[in-house]
Amino acid sequence: MVSTLLTPCGRARQAVAGGRGACGGTAPTRILDWDHPRARSVVGSIGVAAPDGEGPAAKVAALRHAHRWISEEVRPVYSVEERRPISRVLRLGRGSCSQRMAVLEAVARAWGIPSRVRGLVVDGTFWYPRFPRLRRLVPDQVVLAWPEFRIDGLPDVDHTAAPWLPVSDLFGGAGESRGRTAGGFTNAGPETLFEALSRTSVDWDGATACPASDGSCDLSAYLLTDLGHFDCRDELFAQFGQTLCGPARLLAEPVLGRRAAGL
Repeated sequence: MVSTLLTPCGRARQAVAGGRGACGGTAPTRILDWDHPRARSVVGSIGVAAPDGEGPAAKVAALRHAHRWISEEVRPVYSVEERRPISRVLRLGRGSCSQRMAVLEAVARAWGIPSRVRGLVVDGTFWYPRFPRLRRLVPDQVVLAWPEFRIDGLPDVDHTAAPWLPVSDLFGGAGESRGRTAGGFTNAGPETLFEALSRTSVDWDGATACPASDGSCDLSAYLLTDLGHFDCRDELFAQFGQTLCGPARLLAEPVLGRRAAGL
């Protein structure tokens, strides 16, 4: 009951009938403000995307490099302000998985690689392992903006969503082995969802055949609703709201926004 009261009222989180298309884009937004001087400086320190003519593999490699940079330089915390501009995330040097994925999107857009997001409504029980003593305060639904990048020339055989590359396929296509040695992602322990992308499958559709040793890389059981695709995360949150309502964010952010993820 408590967890239900934490979510925004009057937000019907249901898929749009007939689905919805989204072309994405490279323009800065309120959240993806890559044109901010601080963001531009960070993009410059990360490097440059593959020059024209290098092919899709070079662009994917550049995004992988950006992911690793963010993993190392932006400390993972449990921030609940999902509409926070990435320029402020970079100034603070810390961010939630959602905020760090937004930074990756912003870097891609600054490089001229279009991005969009898939709106997922995930069962709050997925986060129970992280808050074993505070389960009643975990929202029953979590709105997740799952990034996708447009990489023209991706082979359809390896990437079923080509030319769009979901962030879950950034380090390998669906069903492709990544040399996992520690099982799939379980949302327990110090590793966050953002870091896990580089070593294991994160599958929300139940489409990846996972060997038993890979653990729970199939997370489809936690997916409550697929809201479809949106041109940017700003659009998703404007229509369906953030995970927590305003008063709950106001109370939680000063504490969770500084708490290291995994603790």
